Amino acid sequence: MFNIVLFGPPGAGKGTQSQRLIEKYDLVHLSTGDVFRDNIKNQTELGKLAKSYMDAGRLVPDEVTIDMLRSEVTKYSAPKGFIFDGFPRTNAQAKALDVFLASLNTEIKLMLALEVTEDELKMRLLNRAEVSGRPDDANISVIENRIAVYNRETAPVKAYYEDKNKYIAIDGIGSIDEITHRLFASIDQVI
Repeated sequence: MFNIVLFGPPGAGKGTQSQRLIEKYDLVHLSTGDVFRDNIKNQTELGKLAKSYMDAGRLVPDEVTIDMLRSEVTKYSAPKGFIFDGFPRTNAQAKALDVFLASLNTEIKLMLALEVTEDELKMRLLNRAEVSGRPDDANISVIENRIAVYNRETAPVKAYYEDKNKYIAIDGIGSIDEITHRLFASIDQVI
């Protein structure tokens, strides 16, 4: 299997680029946000457990998140690979993902990180709020907080993949097609 972590701050373009990677490489997109929402909506045991933490204002423990991902990954009989979007968010999650994937005799091949300046992120998110009506993207202080949380808590995960020589920085500035071309070129060098 060819497994990728698509990484970057809010507004970097992960959702847009994921779709293009899925189409070209026939990968399965796993967004932890989507997996959480689906489990909570369908009131699975894991969804109920996750919701209990979220309702209490606490982070969902890594083992619950990994169990949800395990359940999702094992739904597919012979996938070519997965794009992990929104996960891992911490080094502990990256290690847990490695252990889980090793149990399936596979691994993360690449972490592709979309690198975008904070000013560009703010502009993109405010624009996305106008286009999609997402209220969390319309408030500049909320945007700044999301970026700060990413920089403080999630960005350090890149060092984990750098140490394993799996990290590739992708210039996330330019047209959608230009960014897609950079991603394809990076993947094609590894496949």
